[in-house]
This record gives sequence, C-alpha cells and structure tokens, in this order.
Amino acid sequence: AADEGIDPAQIMVDPGIGFGKTAKDNMRLIRYLFEFKVLGRPVVVGPSRKAFIGRVTGGPPGERVEGTAAVVTAAILNGVNVVRVHDVSIMKKVAAMADAVSRA
Repeated sequence: AADEGIDPAQIMVDPGIGFGKTAKDNMRLIRYLFEFKVLGRPVVVGPSRKAFIGRVTGGPPGERVEGTAAVVTAAILNGVNVVRVHDVSIMKKVAAMADAVSRA
C-alpha cells in the first residue's frame, strides 16, 4: 500500500480472521497475533460472531457474544490494537479490561 502512495501512518495489518481458514487455523492465528508486530503497523482483527467461534461454542451468530469476548480478550493480550465487533457496548468493556490486564 505504501508503494502505491498510501501514507504509512494510515496502514493497519488485518490478518483476515475467518477468511478461508479452518477453525484451528483461526485459533492459531489469534494465539500468534503478536508476531505481526514486527511489521511496525497497528494490527486489527474482526472476530465478531465468526463461524469458528460457533464451532467451539455452538449456536447461531447471535449467540456467540461470549465466544467473541474470549477471542477479543485473547487478541488484545496478544498485541492487537483494534477490534472490529458487532456488540460494541459489551465489547468496549471487554476490551477495556483486557487492555488493563495487558498493561499491568
């Protein structure tokens, strides 16, 4: 993107959780998100209500809030800077707590 004239300060890395990956691939990706820090850019993930969460917790997308909260927590503890979610009010609290733990 920078080679095409995009200001590097405007670039974030999104590893594409949920896109063309198995549930196990997605979980490994979340576990090793910290490795993207070597790129020197903020890392963003969008795990909200994804199918891989349903494979672990069961239920349709609307019933994956707790699983999403767990993934958001794991992502933040592994160095993610931005999370893209559906349940903003709940995930804002989850993210605040995970961020506090990561900075303790």
